[in-house]
Amino acid sequence: MSERNWIEFESFLIETMKKNNIPGCAVAVSQHGKIIFEKGFGYGNQMTKAPVTANTIFGIASVTKSFTALAIMMLEEKGLLSVDDPVINYLPDFKLSGVEDMSSIKIYHLLTHTTGLAPMFRREELNKLKDHLTYLAEKDYEMLGKPGEYFSYCNDTFLLLGAIIERLSGKLYRRHITESLLNPLKMYRSTFSIDELAKYDDVTIPYEHNKRTNQLEEKLWPKLGNYEVGEGVRSTVLDLLKFGEFYVANDNGVISQETRKKMWEKPFEVVNQSFYGYGFKVTPNYNGVTLVEHGGGQPGVSSNFGFIPEEGIVASVLCNVSNVAADEIWLAAINTALRLPIHMLRKVEPSFHHSKEQLEKFIGTYDCSEGGKVTIILENNKPVLEIKEERFSLRGSLENTLVIEQNEKPITFFFNGDEKAWAVLVGSRMLTRKKSWVPRM
Repeated sequence: MSERNWIEFESFLIETMKKNNIPGCAVAVSQHGKIIFEKGFGYGNQMTKAPVTANTIFGIASVTKSFTALAIMMLEEKGLLSVDDPVINYLPDFKLSGVEDMSSIKIYHLLTHTTGLAPMFRREELNKLKDHLTYLAEKDYEMLGKPGEYFSYCNDTFLLLGAIIERLSGKLYRRHITESLLNPLKMYRSTFSIDELAKYDDVTIPYEHNKRTNQLEEKLWPKLGNYEVGEGVRSTVLDLLKFGEFYVANDNGVISQETRKKMWEKPFEVVNQSFYGYGFKVTPNYNGVTLVEHGGGQPGVSSNFGFIPEEGIVASVLCNVSNVAADEIWLAAINTALRLPIHMLRKVEPSFHHSKEQLEKFIGTYDCSEGGKVTIILENNKPVLEIKEERFSLRGSLENTLVIEQNEKPITFFFNGDEKAWAVLVGSRMLTRKKSWVPRM
């Protein structure tokens, strides 16, 4: 690997950090078990100016989902379950309002976020997974469709995988993951415990950037309760390389290649050549290789981790601020490792011209119980996205898809017949049309 390539990457990252108010970021890349790049940038603590290193501990947020998914596959390898089994075989108290046949929801539906449940209101005060089963059974919520019909991120059903792990292992979820993955892989700077973080050196402060004051504000580590099943690991970029090696090694001595490959070889098509496997986003044909990755976000955390199975490449990116595109930094690192242009995208969205009548079917406000909310308006006959007090210009991509011009990320709309869109997929969540919304004049 040419040193010049990584110099270009470092320049790209430094500029990205300035542009996006990122206080600290760590990046590491390996190939066939050999580290080819590792470096920290910026500060883990703005006040003390403690520098970020490759050993700095960050939150990894939803990258945790790949740990949980792998633990499920390890249980399948042992013959203790099949991902095709109904969830109620292991969690008989699992009930969803509006689902008559609960046996229709399989374990792989939990892994792929395809149960048909829209994002739910978070109950972070719940610390026992059995209490979440009660919450799901008693709550009224919106079903998007039948199991396997739609993809939409739902942390509240994904965390049920933790309950299955507890039922079959006889251990608390975090203890099972620590004993079966973190410790065997010598990920000794990785933990679920906030208390343990205080005992480590070189731990980041989580930050959020206040756009009104243009200041970085310190945040507390979130107490996630049951959501730790999908979001709870704190780790380093070097520890994550060890975790990635577990996937790409020819023989890791624990789980077969065949079982591992099930996590990404036949992923669910979300929309328009976008795919999701078992705890991983999948890009099947990226310049002849497969990108397998997952990102994460929490207050004070932006992360992305993944690998290329054909090349034995693993890469991890961790930032200590919310709502920045760690996935773009990760792809730039992957492009550098593959000797591709650093700004190459996962895919190039096509162009489509919508008539004003077609655009009017998109306009409206869409939201979900978890708190996500977006509004589509027309300004001078051009679509605009409003989200979190920000506005983004959109362009047509497909008949049912618009693209955010700033970052080329698509948002896809869903229709019943010739009516206005009833839902939109923004990022990984489906939001449904707010019934009381009145269009602007």
